[in-house]
Amino acid sequence: MRGEGRLELAGELGFADAAAIWHAMGDATAGIVRPRDLRGPGDDSPEPALVIDLDRATRVDGAVIALVVAVRARLLARGVRCHITADSERLRALVHLYRGDELPPPVPVQRGRERGIAWLGGAVDHALAQARQMVAFSGELAAAIAETIRRPARASWRDLPALIIRAGTDGIPIILVLNFLIGFVMAYQSARQLALFGANIFAADIVGLSVPRELAPLMTAIIVVGRSGAAYAAELGTMRVSDEIDALRTMGFAPVPYLVVPRILALVIVTPVLTLLGDVVGVIGGIVVGSASLDITPAAFLAELRTAVEASDLWTGLCKSVAFGAAIGVIGCQHGLATRGAASGVGRGTTSTVVSCLFTIVVIDTLFTMVFRRLGL
Repeated sequence: MRGEGRLELAGELGFADAAAIWHAMGDATAGIVRPRDLRGPGDDSPEPALVIDLDRATRVDGAVIALVVAVRARLLARGVRCHITADSERLRALVHLYRGDELPPPVPVQRGRERGIAWLGGAVDHALAQARQMVAFSGELAAAIAETIRRPARASWRDLPALIIRAGTDGIPIILVLNFLIGFVMAYQSARQLALFGANIFAADIVGLSVPRELAPLMTAIIVVGRSGAAYAAELGTMRVSDEIDALRTMGFAPVPYLVVPRILALVIVTPVLTLLGDVVGVIGGIVVGSASLDITPAAFLAELRTAVEASDLWTGLCKSVAFGAAIGVIGCQHGLATRGAASGVGRGTTSTVVSCLFTIVVIDTLFTMVFRRLGL
């Protein structure tokens, strides 16, 4: 039944009525094109132009709700503000499950036609929205970790070994090659300058201090971002757009403890181990250059390394890698769960994850450097 700006569905509405309801709603909304078609002169009210009223429906199944949501989506695409109302808590839950209460995506605006202040305001608003989402997710994650400690069965621990293998074992070859080349390049770049002053032996100091403290943690974290952070965002984003997350909630599984906590824990475990392996092969790269270009025997290189490098140089880099792993896991999972849309949304979420992770890693490294400097390390 169609009222002024209102479309009412009443009675028991089941799967057998779906076709008739679809045609009836299509006929009732066929002439609605613009929001002002349902408003009086001078009416600029922000209220919906059309309300689909389920208050008088005594029973509605999921098929009918899906049709109602589809009709609403068509109206939104035509520029008609539309809202679904229901008195029953069960109906409101069904509408939410089928995403019938989500706001329409904003209409894209051509950047070339925006004024500078408008573009800056939009960028700041987007950044604040991202910050709010991250803060809300951090709170939810903290609550999930506390809940997991009290009730370990809430998390999917069976997936943890596979996650560790994917993030760690499968990434060892590229980690070893990259850090070997980093140590090789550091020693090779310093070889000529050191040879001018007869200080060849100090190549061991350069490699021994730069690789464990800075280069190995950073290079390892960058590889983990590209492999695991992007993978987490793509996996959870795909689950989000294909309604698998909603299915988990329906079965009583909270997504954050069940999916997010094991993934973050896997990266916290794996990243320091990969960094430690990177430290070893980075030093080996320096030894190769020392033997080939600086007339430094491996024994002399290692002896100088023992005098120059302290235990604090090693564990400071490992502390950074733990923080890097946690940050990559949190950002990747948050962007994945926040994905909207279809394949394009998953792509945007994955790209945003990589950019956000790289920026965060540099910020964390800067903060650690300042703290360690204050502590005399």
